[in-house]
Amino acid sequence: MRTQNSKLKTQRQGGSVLVLAALILVILACLGVGMLATAYGVRHRAITLKNETTAMLAAEAGYENAIYQMSKQKDMLSALQKNLPGTSGSLSFPDGSCNYEIGLYTFIKARPVYKVTSVGHSGVFSRTVDVYVIQAIPGWAMGMCRVPYGSSTTGKVVFAKSEIIDMPVHINDRKDSPDRRDIHIETGTPRPRFLERVAMGESKYMANGADKQGEDDTRDYDDLMPLFEEGIYFKQPDCRINDKAAMDLKLERFKTSTDEQFIFTPQKTDLIANPQATVQLEFFVDNAGVGKVRITNNCTVRGYRRDNDNKTWDFKITPGTTPIQFEKYYIYAYHYKPKIGEVNYQVVEVPLEQTYVTQAFGGVESEPGGQIYVEGNVVIGSHNASSPDQVVKGTVAVVATGNIWIADNVRVFDYDNSGNYWPRGSDGKPAMENPNAIGLIANGVVKVIDPGMSSYASSWTEFAGGGNNNYPGPPPGATGYEYAPVAHQSGATYERYLDDPTVVEAAVTVGGGGWGAENVARKFTTGSGADNKYYGGRKQASGTQDDLIVRGAITECLRGVVGLTGTDGYLKYYYLDRRLLEGILPGDIWLQGKYVATPSGWHDFRL
Repeated sequence: MRTQNSKLKTQRQGGSVLVLAALILVILACLGVGMLATAYGVRHRAITLKNETTAMLAAEAGYENAIYQMSKQKDMLSALQKNLPGTSGSLSFPDGSCNYEIGLYTFIKARPVYKVTSVGHSGVFSRTVDVYVIQAIPGWAMGMCRVPYGSSTTGKVVFAKSEIIDMPVHINDRKDSPDRRDIHIETGTPRPRFLERVAMGESKYMANGADKQGEDDTRDYDDLMPLFEEGIYFKQPDCRINDKAAMDLKLERFKTSTDEQFIFTPQKTDLIANPQATVQLEFFVDNAGVGKVRITNNCTVRGYRRDNDNKTWDFKITPGTTPIQFEKYYIYAYHYKPKIGEVNYQVVEVPLEQTYVTQAFGGVESEPGGQIYVEGNVVIGSHNASSPDQVVKGTVAVVATGNIWIADNVRVFDYDNSGNYWPRGSDGKPAMENPNAIGLIANGVVKVIDPGMSSYASSWTEFAGGGNNNYPGPPPGATGYEYAPVAHQSGATYERYLDDPTVVEAAVTVGGGGWGAENVARKFTTGSGADNKYYGGRKQASGTQDDLIVRGAITECLRGVVGLTGTDGYLKYYYLDRRLLEGILPGDIWLQGKYVATPSGWHDFRL
């Protein structure tokens, strides 16, 4: 009986072990399944995160490529109108892809705001980036920090000791060989100060990795870093001011959007030596407080150029030359206008608001602004001796396919239609609330004239032309025209000068050379001027040198001569008018190649 019981006990124990083993197997199986599920979940989550991250990076890559494509466009608005390559596209990557599109979103006054939308894909996941971007606007942009001395030679222009540059500066990459710094700083102390950011098209380093030194100057960028109080940024997209095709495209778009009655093609008379077809503009505010412009068409500027450099000369870019070549051009001497009753007599006086147009693209409209377009040259100035200042009430952009000659002070009005006064800052800049502004854009040069050139007509036979040594009266044989003096009279009718200081409150864009003043002395050390003589002889208001105050912005192909310190011309005082950064000017002629996101303009999300 015990044996039987022992067997039964052993069998029961064996059955328990089997049950326990089975239970353990079940538990282990459950644990395995759980672990597999967990591993699968972790792996799935890792794949999801990877795909989402890849999709996001792909979307950002699409945005970056869109910004790069925008920097390559000669004119972004025209590119969108024509749906040019680069306004949309796609990219492929090993683990993903993206497609992007650029569109015009809105205008801030007259400044376009673009929307870049980029969608990144990876697996079943998509991420979208949309960013509102605007074109960067510098205070002072230049193609070269150099001045021409001949048809193909240039010399560096230095930022002088003690000079304070209170505006952002941009200088294009010169691509010179050997590679030297493209910004030039006068040696000695005190050093100049740059209070705003400085952007350079070039790299900080030479091809061998060494820090760049100056031209005839062993100082490198590291030595100059303390001068740039808001930093210096390298390898920035070039300004397109030296790109003639880009300039032509923008001017053509400006022309097509301008009211037909304010598109002028002046006629000149060939009875005047070196005739330059010109429109004269005079800006003023009438007694009723209305901002107006008086437009005198079909004027003829008597140009002057002395090829042997004995008296005066200046250079501009020879159109269409690669590499850039320079040519002497005829500077302003004096001008004539048709007499009343003559066939070519055409004078209109209109409120500035009559020149206003609205730029419209795909249903998106800018604020209205004035536009005047001239197929030729422009003189801005008055012969009203009691009040020669040009006073602009309204917003207007003036485009000339030739030169723009400034023959008076140009100021913006400080009152609104209700008589409210906008007080200026301590530096004389217009108040930020002031809505009045003017832009001057030329495919040639924009220069402050020397109205005293006309006084030479009494002594230079070749100056007056035709053997006429008298002051600029009716030109020989051209009795249908009359002398149109500008600026202040000093003695005889033809003896003229500008104010000291001369004030220009405008955004200046120079497509054919540099901003500056005409008939300014220069010192030559090479070529025909190797005798180190000073040429020029500008008529000053008093003494040997006047002041030139600019409150605005400057974009120029190269540096123009303003004055030779202590000898002739002007001392410069340049201030950035920050209102220009807010799209106050009509026409959109900005040429900077850099686009930046607006504040709070970046958004990304999962589809």
